[in-house]
Amino acid sequence: MEHFELVIIGGGPAGLSAAIYAGRAGQKTLLIEKSSFGGRINDTKEICNYPGTPSDSGAGLMKKFKEHAESYSTNTFKRTTVTGIEKLEDMRFLIHTKRRGDFTADSVILDTGTRPRVLGIPNEVELTGHGVAYCATCDAEFFKGKEIYVLGAGDQAIEESIYLTNFAQKVHIVVIHEEGHLDCNEIAAHAAFHNDKIDFIWNSTISEIKGTTEVEGVVLKNVVTEETREASASGVFFFVGMVPQTELVKDLVECDEKGYVIVNEKKETSLAGLYAVGDCTKTYLRQVITSAADGAIAATASERYIQERRQIDGILTEASGKIAFIFYNPYENEQISKVSEIEKEISSEYKVYRQDITRQTLLYQVLEMNTCVSVAFYENGRLVKKQS
Repeated sequence: MEHFELVIIGGGPAGLSAAIYAGRAGQKTLLIEKSSFGGRINDTKEICNYPGTPSDSGAGLMKKFKEHAESYSTNTFKRTTVTGIEKLEDMRFLIHTKRRGDFTADSVILDTGTRPRVLGIPNEVELTGHGVAYCATCDAEFFKGKEIYVLGAGDQAIEESIYLTNFAQKVHIVVIHEEGHLDCNEIAAHAAFHNDKIDFIWNSTISEIKGTTEVEGVVLKNVVTEETREASASGVFFFVGMVPQTELVKDLVECDEKGYVIVNEKKETSLAGLYAVGDCTKTYLRQVITSAADGAIAATASERYIQERRQIDGILTEASGKIAFIFYNPYENEQISKVSEIEKEISSEYKVYRQDITRQTLLYQVLEMNTCVSVAFYENGRLVKKQS
């Protein structure tokens, strides 16, 4: 079974960025992607707000990311599906894959992204790929000269609707809000309002999709009056939010009520050695630039985590004798004084290691210490007691 210092699960902008930073640091790294490197951003026709790149397609920008990551000889890339992650007793991770066997790793970065939200409208799932779609860039060409409906009012819904007008004869946008109320940015709203191929159906939703083998129409429901009416349609696009793909780690790490992984400023999850980046995390902004930054942060934090773990493993051996770790914050003067007092008391019996919790967090986190100043006592590599 091959071992890596770092395994990155998911090859979106964050995962590729992490691979670049890990490669530059010389870490033996494996990046696993189940479909297309770059992720959902590949479906974006034009990106105009990535610094240094006035204009490029999503696929074009991700090609540059991947080529950069591939330039490091310590990076390995595999296409397969990860089916499970385990934390072993020796602190390593065991990663199971569908077709490429198992791997072990010192640390893991999760970049699994999101998938379109499925509303469960009658016939939505049954007709997916047969008139029901979630990606305009992927499927727009199938609706040339046809009449289609879009459900949603956010940035993605309106921007994708504008793109769809390059192919469809008419695009009807079904909006749950009152007339004139969209959830998108003003530029997109202005463009949509002035596009002759777009019309809006306000205070409404789609309650059913008609058709047996392909989309033939929709049932529109007014959410104010509750009246319904049928309309013919060749296609229905849903842009009503995304769902994080975090099933792999839902029993390993802390997630919020929507399933997004909760991370700190270092992209650490609640499980030491496991990091999460990009759209699968609870974050304020989901853009290429923020995902790339996430990857850089996580790769750097992962590298330091591995270094710290090796240092601790080198200290705590079966013949290490009596060891005491004192955890403290060096920016608190009272704590510095207290550390000195404790060290003076125990140094005749224990070899003492000071742990600055603003920099050395691994052992503090693993031991679930939550106060400073606190002490962990070991004998020959085994924890004897904790004291705070």
